[in-house]
Amino acid sequence: MAGDPTALFCPLEFRYGREPVRALFSRGARLSRALRVEAALAMTEADLGMIPKEDALAIERAASQDRVTLGRVDELERSLRHDVMAIVRSLSEAAGAGGRWVHYGATSADITDTALALELKESATILRGDLTDLARDLLGQARRYRETPEIGRTHGQHGVPITFGYKMAVAAAEVMRHRKRLDELLPRLAVGKMSGAVGTGAGFGPHAVQVEAGVMRRLGLTADEAPTQIVGRDRVAEFTNFLALVASTAERIATEVRNLQRTEIAEVAEPFDEARQVGSSTMAQKRNPTVSENVTSLARLVRAFALPPMENMVQWHERDLANSANERIVVPHSIVLADDLLTKLADVIRGLQVDEARMGEEVARSGGAAMTENLMLALTAKGLPRDEAHEILRVLTRDLGAGPSLVERAKASPAITSHLTPEEIDRYLDPASYVRAASEKTDRIVAALDVELAP
Repeated sequence: MAGDPTALFCPLEFRYGREPVRALFSRGARLSRALRVEAALAMTEADLGMIPKEDALAIERAASQDRVTLGRVDELERSLRHDVMAIVRSLSEAAGAGGRWVHYGATSADITDTALALELKESATILRGDLTDLARDLLGQARRYRETPEIGRTHGQHGVPITFGYKMAVAAAEVMRHRKRLDELLPRLAVGKMSGAVGTGAGFGPHAVQVEAGVMRRLGLTADEAPTQIVGRDRVAEFTNFLALVASTAERIATEVRNLQRTEIAEVAEPFDEARQVGSSTMAQKRNPTVSENVTSLARLVRAFALPPMENMVQWHERDLANSANERIVVPHSIVLADDLLTKLADVIRGLQVDEARMGEEVARSGGAAMTENLMLALTAKGLPRDEAHEILRVLTRDLGAGPSLVERAKASPAITSHLTPEEIDRYLDPASYVRAASEKTDRIVAALDVELAP
């Protein structure tokens, strides 16, 4: 039953995606874009003297959902079994006598692919805003925690100290690279066609070049320089692969939050509404990173959607319909879900609960082992061959958790004290001095990205 929420089928209709973004792909929005293209075609042809001006104006006035309704289009499609022809027939009816010029010289893909370009251009604007917001939230955390020591981990094990701010700055830089990719991609994405059945423009006669250029100018697009009956599908494939890259970055950041929220690490936590939110239906104590897990889940789906568009690049001769059905699903779902996971991740980062004391405890728990690199470099600078210094420290850090700290062991080692004083050992094994480089690099990254983000 229409309007019955229990009858909704796709989770995007009731669970995922923001309403303004879902609305971009509503049937009404898509019909409106197709009508815009038909109106632009008629007006351009009138400008070139190909059709009467008054008839073009009648078509332009009729090209709205007040005059061309979804109900009438659906009714026509049921009998015609052709979606674009149903729109053309309905618009022709609404335009009266001038309707005989609707779709003059065009083919279906001229309308659908140009409308798709409008859709992708609008979507790119939204996604660029999402990336900008996420980058700004990450940079806010980078500034806030630029000096907060945190253990760096490689292979899941303690490495050397970094700062939490540096970790956030690294993520922000990755997000900004995606924004730059989108800016570079947009000119290849906002591309339509008005060149007829196999792309040569023969149906428009001697005005073919001017018709296509004029329609695209009216719509704020550029023309595919070498179409077949359709716009080259490498463009859509590039876009969905771009979304897959964005999704992978989002999952990487979300996975870091999930790992750092582990009970045994507990250095950060997602925002949690203590007054109302429930973590588990049975384990009342739970505070799960559910939003980050949701981001991870949706990211995997966005990546999966990148495959069909690559297969759609393979067409029979000048075109077939093998791309059509899956694009109706893949394109809107990819965009709605990418927007959804980016905005959710931004909310997580913005409200992230950071336990600086716990981070400090974890650095200290290494017993100084996290600072072996610094001590090794100091010994090398004092004249000890690097490989010898490395071996001394490798042996010295065996079973470190069971015995004295590295500071104590180093001060008791003649191989070290013959090169360094106790005060120097303390200084080289002090995490606060070691992470100064991370703080300074964070500042450089933040400053550079602030320039990119400036209005």
